[in-house]
Amino acid sequence: MSNFDEKAKADIKTRTDKDTEGLKNEIWNTLEQELFTENQTPRGEVKKMKRKNRVMPILVTVAAGVLIAFSLQTDTGTAFMKNIKEMFVPEKEVTQNIEGHDEKTNVQLNEGKDSEYVIYVDETRYKMMKGDDSDLITTKEPLPEQYPDVTMQIKQVSDVIPEVLVKEYEAELKKEFPELKAIEEVTEPVEGFLLHGINGNEANSVVVHAYVVSNGKEGSFVITEHYFLEAAEGHGARFHRMLESFEIVE
Repeated sequence: MSNFDEKAKADIKTRTDKDTEGLKNEIWNTLEQELFTENQTPRGEVKKMKRKNRVMPILVTVAAGVLIAFSLQTDTGTAFMKNIKEMFVPEKEVTQNIEGHDEKTNVQLNEGKDSEYVIYVDETRYKMMKGDDSDLITTKEPLPEQYPDVTMQIKQVSDVIPEVLVKEYEAELKKEFPELKAIEEVTEPVEGFLLHGINGNEANSVVVHAYVVSNGKEGSFVITEHYFLEAAEGHGARFHRMLESFEIVE
């Protein structure tokens, strides 16, 4: 082979390596920004930036891009795929502000019914129970009798879009919560519609805090929290933090 051929071959390899590295970085940066971007509030608390209901087929797109860019048999490819797998580690530590105080908590990854979604749960305080048509996150230990149950129900309605379902659910909730607030569009902890109401003004008055979000197809997820007024900055704040980790899985 001539010197010219050797130089051409070396140049092609160099350009390919650069293109591969650039594509890898572009994919990972986009994914990281979409899933993990955080910013600091003036008080130094970590707060999620505006987020979407992120459907996991993005992982398939990423994997396809990686396969095209470079073989998974290479060290670089293997390491990159390892990073993707670590996006949803079985357990991690989070810092959350509860009743004005920052606390570090270990949370565990839980799969929803039929593995349709994942969510991190603080299993020192809560347990997740799977039902036939919905899942329920509730306190690990029973509360004193004077307090109502604290729960977060997650249910999928696969054939009704959020814009329609939220109006139906609003009418249903108003039977128990006559002073239910008007439907509100929100972007965090999930992106969708919020329904909020309180049945009274006592410390143990029941609070409903419900979200209707897209399932990424032609249906919805309904996430309904029940707690009591006194627990708004406790259980309410913990549920909010849990829902920041809610991910729909394709």
